[in-house]
Amino acid sequence: MLKGESAVPPLGSLAEELLVAPAGRGDQDVETYERLLNAVVTWAYRDRDALAAALGPVVREFAGRRRRPGLASVVEHAAGAVRAEEPWENADRGWLELCQHVALDYIAGARIDEIAARLRAGDHVPSLLSAPSRPTGAVEPRDLVERLAQYERSGVRPGPADLGQALLRCGGGPVEPEVLRAAEKLELPEGPRILAWLRQGGLPHPAWWREREAGEPERPSRRRGARTGRRILVGTEAIEGRGEFPRRFWSLFRTFEPHIGCPHLSSLDGRDGHTVAVLPWHPEIAAARLLSGIASAADRDGRGAPAFLHALAASDGPAGPAVHLAVAYGLASAPEQDRQAAVQALLLLAARGRLDGALLGREIGELVALGTLKVPLLTGSLRTAAMSPGAAAPVWNVLAAALPGLLACTRPQLHGALLAIAADCAQQSGARGELPEVSALAGRPGSSQLVKQARRLRDVLVGR
Repeated sequence: MLKGESAVPPLGSLAEELLVAPAGRGDQDVETYERLLNAVVTWAYRDRDALAAALGPVVREFAGRRRRPGLASVVEHAAGAVRAEEPWENADRGWLELCQHVALDYIAGARIDEIAARLRAGDHVPSLLSAPSRPTGAVEPRDLVERLAQYERSGVRPGPADLGQALLRCGGGPVEPEVLRAAEKLELPEGPRILAWLRQGGLPHPAWWREREAGEPERPSRRRGARTGRRILVGTEAIEGRGEFPRRFWSLFRTFEPHIGCPHLSSLDGRDGHTVAVLPWHPEIAAARLLSGIASAADRDGRGAPAFLHALAASDGPAGPAVHLAVAYGLASAPEQDRQAAVQALLLLAARGRLDGALLGREIGELVALGTLKVPLLTGSLRTAAMSPGAAAPVWNVLAAALPGLLACTRPQLHGALLAIAADCAQQSGARGELPEVSALAGRPGSSQLVKQARRLRDVLVGR
């Protein structure tokens, strides 16, 4: 993604791009945001005065906008006066952890605050260690080692938050021997830690557990905001090694209890591609932390998160129960954009060999039984997915696992349309076998749509 000098635009072009860029991160794709962020940092190192002059109109344009701290904050400090008396190392001072759900936002905020503090103090760096190598946010180990070697040649120390974010973005398996040999030659004090991290393949994947809310399923109440018994969430065990990271990273390493209380549980911020890009090799962690917010879009008509759903599917790491639950909730979310994003996420996971159709189907079946997912919205989403080229087999795999639970629900008459979709997908994909629940339904007397479609699906599966 960021390769050599060509990745950093001329000052004039950089200023023009920034003038039309959103001041925060939420409305901007990860690739553009990170490229502009790195360009500002790199130009501050090359020619701080020229950068400040070029950014003057940008600062005025950003002034007064409501924004989350991000690119605008970095631009402001890059264009402002140097205040060398303010040590940048104190950027973490006074921070207090308030909510484990937003652990990844804490990490993103720590990096931005550190970059801004270094610019404010006049302590410039050649480039960001954490600048992504891929659109997902992943950093190639080779790129990280090359950047660290440049830091070493320039006599610059890595910032703890920037280095921490770079390490979290490295992963995905064994590192090439020549990259490890180059890392062994680093003389920076951080060298041994970096080498050990690369050798272990990045952040370990934590153990997880799946948990339904306690109590009998209860309809949401506008008065009380009830969610009793209706949602399935995912928790993660603690991860070792937090002590070598800045304090604002520590929330990531703690055990995450999925039902932990939080005043903004159903309206969590940070559900976008940037959140997933903090841990591109661990979409499960991102999904687990923000799953209750995703569920609210299906369960209580809450705010959607289409960019987050797409980023989970496009990420570089394995997709487990949290990612599949996020897609399940999205397929029946109230916001149409979420349903569209969930369909695309399902198709993207399938195209990349990361979709577990049986897992997604089982989750859908249980969530419908709990009353969390609305069947008509779910049906529309799966119909849309099935119409995509090459989607018949993955959609069939999902429905094959979902139908036994769905047909056991108290209102099976709702499932005639789903059976029709299943029959079409089974026919197109050449599926064979038997679903006892479908066969039992097909054997009933009558000519309802439900029974007709059950017979049609049964006949397809037995090759009639």
